[in-house]
Amino acid sequence: MTTTTDTGTAAGDAPDDGSAPRPGSPPPAAPSPEAFEEDLLPTAKGASRGLLGSLLRPHTRSAWAAAVLLLVQQAAVQAGPLLVAFAIDRAVPALRAGSHGPLVAVAAAYLLCATASGGLQYVFIRLSARISQDVLLDLRGRIFRHGQALSLDFHERYTSGRLISRATTDVEALRELLTEGLQELISIVLATVYITATLLYLDWGLGAAAVATAGPLYLLIRSFQRRSQRVYSVKSSAMAAVIVKFAETINGIRPVQAFRRERANDAAFARLNGRHERTNGDAILEMARYVVSSRLVANVAVAALVLWGAYRVASDSLALGVLAAAVLYLRRLYDPIDRLGMFLNSYQSAAASLEKIAGLLAQRPSVPEPAGPLPLPDRPGSRPGREVAFDGVRFAYRTGGEVLPRFDLTLAAGRTVAVVGSTGAGKSTLAKLLARFYDPTSGSVRVDGVDLRDLATADLRRSVVMVTQEAFLFSGTVAENITMGRPDATREEVERAARAIGAHDFIAALPDGYDTDVRKRGGRISAGQRQLVAFARALLADPAVLILDEATSSLDIPGERAVQRAMDTVLRGRTAVVIAHRLSTVETADRVLVMSAGRIVEDGTPAELIADRGRFAELHQAWRESVV
Repeated sequence: MTTTTDTGTAAGDAPDDGSAPRPGSPPPAAPSPEAFEEDLLPTAKGASRGLLGSLLRPHTRSAWAAAVLLLVQQAAVQAGPLLVAFAIDRAVPALRAGSHGPLVAVAAAYLLCATASGGLQYVFIRLSARISQDVLLDLRGRIFRHGQALSLDFHERYTSGRLISRATTDVEALRELLTEGLQELISIVLATVYITATLLYLDWGLGAAAVATAGPLYLLIRSFQRRSQRVYSVKSSAMAAVIVKFAETINGIRPVQAFRRERANDAAFARLNGRHERTNGDAILEMARYVVSSRLVANVAVAALVLWGAYRVASDSLALGVLAAAVLYLRRLYDPIDRLGMFLNSYQSAAASLEKIAGLLAQRPSVPEPAGPLPLPDRPGSRPGREVAFDGVRFAYRTGGEVLPRFDLTLAAGRTVAVVGSTGAGKSTLAKLLARFYDPTSGSVRVDGVDLRDLATADLRRSVVMVTQEAFLFSGTVAENITMGRPDATREEVERAARAIGAHDFIAALPDGYDTDVRKRGGRISAGQRQLVAFARALLADPAVLILDEATSSLDIPGERAVQRAMDTVLRGRTAVVIAHRLSTVETADRVLVMSAGRIVEDGTPAELIADRGRFAELHQAWRESVV
């Protein structure tokens, strides 16, 4: 037996939020979701345009085709008033003279333009809808894949509710822009160009007066854009906060009901919901101000131009048909100003959402894939285990102090090593480093001499497997949850693994046996049964190194015994690190490490440490008394 006292200074295990306070000092405040959201935004400035460009790039040809369709469609639409002017000034006088040809030609041209406009609009809607849906499909996939690729420290700080908000409400805001807003904008721009050119062609004075009114409208639009940009940025964050609170409450419904937190949660949710309501109200008020102001400017401009045009018609300096066409064009020119406000609403909402999505996608994993991965050496003979070494490892969580000051440890291949100690001793940190959920601040963790940072992620996950306290099962069948460890496994191999663990009998007794859907989080079966399924998954994966992090702490005595028997099967011949508070899982270990404040303070076999009457002996005696 060896007692080790020189491996570091005081430190603590990481709590659930990823922080690592020093013992005796107050824990650092975990960053709020809102604070971390703001941390993302600076990295996203300018990145949203790049993201949108990358999403649209594969659809460049289709987008140009859609633009050409809209160009021709708007030409057909804007021909209407010009035909009206021709009818009043040319076709009607010709009809009085007994010639029906010009009027028939005008009617036929009007019908042709209307038919062409409708047909082109239909084709454009289908094509643009296809583009927008493909873009949204790509974006949701990127968010989902990127969320899975990001390291554990990111997910410990960035709530799942915000990820859901990015993939749902923010993507939905972009959908509104792509499916409705862009068409509206392009239509307004084309209509403005067509109408201005036509008015200048019909009468230079009317055209110039119409262009002059664009100045006040431009200033109005810019003012609205600046104000709404601020409103929609706050609105997006407010909506995300509502989703976060809702998801957190539903996921924690058991403690909520057990500790009667419903009223307090209602109050907290009401505050967040009220904030979201206020931001929505601010957006509506901004839109209302814009609509009223734009209509006032437009109506004053039309009234002034009609009055001026009427005096010119009376003085024979302007044809009546031209005035009629000009009035129609002016209404078409100013009416879309309201729709432009709707587009700006969609644009600001989508821009704020796209910036947040770009900020999320800009995050890089803190545990990156190696540029030049190295293979693990072949295992000699049939020995499944591998040697594990912690070489000068130091580690500190981003939000806390140093957890492992300097840590040196070698675990022999094929041996089971139990790690015990009080809460905050560094046990779970040890497991997370070995599973490479984190990388050491300095030093290295090696398997058979190969640094984990040099292993391809696929090779690492095949060689090192962790079974945690909460055996997480996904919705799906029992067989599907077991084959997560090896997706290509046959049903015979799945059943063989379950029999070896001792899980076959209870699985066979389920309504559909191995094809029984365990439902959300495996809620259809008990905690002990979920743990047995997790062990069957680990056995089927056949890892060289197995980490058990408090794998029996939440089980009753019968469940613990069943899992204990399963552990004997799973651990046989493998290199195993067993982290436990319950010493029943330690007695069969080849070696026991007692940790305190990030140091190994005792090291030996269970019998040696009990005989030494040190810290482990005290823990063992307390455990035996609790069992009795």
